[in-house]
Amino acid sequence: MALTFRRRCLLFLCLTAIQSGQATIQSCVDKHQVVGMLRQMEKLLKIQELRFTESIRIMKSKLASLQNSVSRLPQADQSAAPTTCPSLEAPAHGAKFGSKYFVGHEVHFTCPQGYHLVGSATRVCRDNGTWSGVGAVCKDVRECASNPCQNGGTCVEGVNHYRCTCPQSWSGSHCQHQTQTAPPEWSVMNDPAFSRRPRCAQVNQAQHCSCDAGFHMSGTSDNSICQDVNECEVYRLDQGGKLCVHECVNVPGSYRCSCPSGYKLLRDGRSCEDVDECLSQKHNCSRGTTCINTGGGYQCVNPECPQSHGNVTYVKTSSFQCERNPCPMDSRSCHLAPKTVSFHYLSLPSNLQIPATLFRMATAGAPGRPGPDSLRFGIAGGNSRGIFIMQRSDRQTGELILVQPLRGPQEISVDVDMSEYTDRTFQAKHVARIHILVTPYNF
Repeated sequence: MALTFRRRCLLFLCLTAIQSGQATIQSCVDKHQVVGMLRQMEKLLKIQELRFTESIRIMKSKLASLQNSVSRLPQADQSAAPTTCPSLEAPAHGAKFGSKYFVGHEVHFTCPQGYHLVGSATRVCRDNGTWSGVGAVCKDVRECASNPCQNGGTCVEGVNHYRCTCPQSWSGSHCQHQTQTAPPEWSVMNDPAFSRRPRCAQVNQAQHCSCDAGFHMSGTSDNSICQDVNECEVYRLDQGGKLCVHECVNVPGSYRCSCPSGYKLLRDGRSCEDVDECLSQKHNCSRGTTCINTGGGYQCVNPECPQSHGNVTYVKTSSFQCERNPCPMDSRSCHLAPKTVSFHYLSLPSNLQIPATLFRMATAGAPGRPGPDSLRFGIAGGNSRGIFIMQRSDRQTGELILVQPLRGPQEISVDVDMSEYTDRTFQAKHVARIHILVTPYNF
């Protein structure tokens, strides 16, 4: 039974008097009454202590729940700084492509003509904040190492070229001609078709001789002859260039320009243009194949879809595209296989100026349907040997860029892919197979 306010006050006054010696238990209250009241006060204090402890426990539980709720909010992840890798510099005498240093981003390195790349041409920022591969270095290619100078000539290195210093009695770009026997580079000698007798006239008891245009006088005054001037060589020596885009053909008294097979001479008399055999129907492609025009020729192509394997099968939807058949719901390997495979054919001239964008790849969403959140581009295969890089040009477009000069004739293939992601989850992959024919000419 709880103590009343009055009884608690009387008990307090009595205990105070007993402690101070001013009263005894008998004179204040009965001993049993005091013990009973003390026990009731002890129970009261224990009850208050339990209530206080329970309040503290409930408050701690609520604080822990609140902390867990805050940690699961999306803003908590977004506030965390993304992992980055250290900055990379371009190698000396080389170039770097790529300026993003976040996880999954790539940086590419190339070297100009006259240097070769040692190290990793491509490095990827990894999850632990480090770069894959090793550092790239551009090393000078010594062209004199092949001993191009003949007959005792000395090779002198230049910037991306070399020069032969020839000993006495030898001349030419490789010291291949003997000076005493080599004819003048600008004249045609010892060929009757390119020699004519001069026109001579007697003027004031003196004989004056001259040659037609395109010829020059050679020999002594008593035994002179008109030798053809090789205009192709004269223009090359004087101007440092060529009269003709392709080949200059010297003819008696003049010259003409010629083009290689599969090209035609334009009206300016010096430039060449490719003949489009496909457009002019000058090809022999059979039914079921498609004519592809190339520099100086054509190809008859009929690309085939990838072979079926497991649950992955393809169907040809056009002459240059295949689509994957629907996948079983439980087949992960099928969903990871390319959803579409397209085929492309390019014709490039030799020594195309680099860097050059050759191909662009982008996504096209269905009308009314949202597109992917992000795209990733890369080189999936082929025999490109590091002469291309795949680089993003904007949020939805990737570009295949030529970073090394090519010399023809040669054929190169490269596969590029584009992967679609929504909420960081892989959705689909598309592959473009590019076949490149490099011609030996640069026009």
